This record gives sequence, C-alpha cells and structure tokens, in this order.
Amino acid sequence: MWLSVVVNRAALVLLTLAGVAVVVFVLLRVVPGDPVSMMISPGAGPADIAALKAHYGLDAPLPVQFWIWIKGVVVGDFGTSIVLHLDVTEILANRLPATAELAVLALAVAVVLGGGAAIVGTWLRRTAAEAAIDGLNSVLLAVPDFIWALALVLLFGVAVPILPLTGRIDPALAEGFSTRFYLLEATLTGRFAVASNILAHMVMPTLALALPLAAVIVRLLKQSLKEAMVQDYVLLARIKGFSELRLIVQEALRNAIAPTLALTGVQFTFLIGGTVIVERIFSYPGIGNLAIDAVIGRDFPLIQGLIMLFGLIFILINLTINLTVALLNPRLRHG
Repeated sequence: MWLSVVVNRAALVLLTLAGVAVVVFVLLRVVPGDPVSMMISPGAGPADIAALKAHYGLDAPLPVQFWIWIKGVVVGDFGTSIVLHLDVTEILANRLPATAELAVLALAVAVVLGGGAAIVGTWLRRTAAEAAIDGLNSVLLAVPDFIWALALVLLFGVAVPILPLTGRIDPALAEGFSTRFYLLEATLTGRFAVASNILAHMVMPTLALALPLAAVIVRLLKQSLKEAMVQDYVLLARIKGFSELRLIVQEALRNAIAPTLALTGVQFTFLIGGTVIVERIFSYPGIGNLAIDAVIGRDFPLIQGLIMLFGLIFILINLTINLTVALLNPRLRHG
C-alpha cells in the first residue's frame, strides 16, 4: 500500500511541476518589459536587437520557446542567464546550499524555542509564567520576519555592533572549501573557528526567520498538549504517580506532535519564501537574494529556474510532511 501511495504522490509532484512550468513561462511573457532592451547599448540598432533575441531564443513563437525550454528542464538544463551570462543550473547549485543551511538552522531554532516554550507553558499553566509566554508569543505572531530582520540590524549591528551585518563568511576565510555547504563542511572537518565565523553571520537572519515560526509552533503545540492532558491515558498515568513534566513529555507530547508537525511543514515553506527579503536585508548570498536580482534584471531563464526550484522544494517538503504524519498516525496509516 505504501508503494502505491508513494507512486501516486510522485505522479502528483510531476503534474504540479508541469503546471508551475506553464504558469511561470506564460506570466513572464505577458508582463511588461523586455530583457533584451535592458542589455543592449543605447546606440544599438534593430539588427543588433534582433541578433541578441535570436541568441537567447526570444525571437521564436511562444510554443516553440516553451518546448525548447521544457526539454532542457527535463534534463536539468535551465538555459543561460541573460544578465550573468552563466549556466542557470550552475548558478542555482552554487547558491542553494547557502539558503538550505540558513533555512534548516532557522527551522531547528524555531522547533527548539517553540517546542520548549509550549512545554514550559503547559507545565506552568494557570500561572503568571504561562501568561507571560502567551503575551510574548502574541507579539512574535504579529511581527513578520523582515521587521525582525530590521530590528536585529538596529540592535546588534548599530546599537550594540557585535555581529556582522552582511555576507555569509569573512572573505579571508572563504578559501579551502570543497563544497558550498560551508557550515556543515567546516563543522565536520573540525574547522571550528571558521564555523563560528559562519554562525556569527547567520545569527541575525536565522533569528529573523525563526521567531515567527516559533510563535506558530508554540500556539499549536500548546493547544494540542492542552487537549491531550485531559485524555484517559494521561489521567491513568497521573494516577500511577507520574510527575506533571513527565506526563507532558512522555505521554501527551507524542500524541500532540502530529498536527504540530503538519503545520510546521507548511510554515517551513513560508520560511523559505521569507528568505527572499531576509537574505536581501543581510546581503546573504542565497537563492532568495538571487531571486530579487533576477527580477530586477528581467532575467527570464534565471527567474524560471528559481521558480521551478522553489516549487520543487515546496512540493517535496509537503510530500515529506504528509508521509511522516501518516506514519505517526495509525488511523491515517491504515486508512
């Protein structure tokens, strides 16, 4: 049965990606603006413009352009960037690891902060501590990630300048890497001074992305724990003499985690989308920052590649979360 589920999900992934490809291709060509006109010199004539369009395949009919592009996409070839004059696949491969490390670190921080606050709030329910957690959580929910980014810049970059404002790593330390996963590679190879420098650059963008997600986790997990604490199996464990904290962690948490996990997966896709603005604020060299440059430059191949990449990431995250929730929930697993 699980093989059938996976096959069906995989078919849905392909169908969704095909829809994304059609939509992004059409939308980019109906919005105003011509990327070639932004590249050509002021004194260029019609012949020069026509030659440049022919070079990038922009002179062909739209169905032909789409067919040429989609054939390349199938084999991982997204074309050549109009602005950067580099292979789009290579550009994405160089930029994706930076965003991946940032997003995963932000997710980990959000889970630790949100999960810990939810457990403490449930443990200290009907006390001033719970009220303080709920009040702070309401503030976190109301403030978007880019506002947190600006606030952190003012706090740790201007008022108390203890953290680097921009970039991913100090240029003097950026040599000697065999992969683009700088933080992971530096940690695994024992270059802890370099890893510390990378983490220092990631602190502010990570917090800006993590705080809103942590607030969502607190609200949902705390409500799920509250409902679980009145179930019969928890009451039975309480009669057996379990402490309140043990009841929460050992009995209630494992049954409250499924809905929280599902929503966290959905919110994680929003977190990745939030990297577009947050990376721009901190000049962080990931695909989010790259996306803004691509849009400003009307770089059709790069925009198409970025949107397809974002779409694939979102779909795979949702697929993974759905399968994980089904595994954790016997009713869904056998339904």
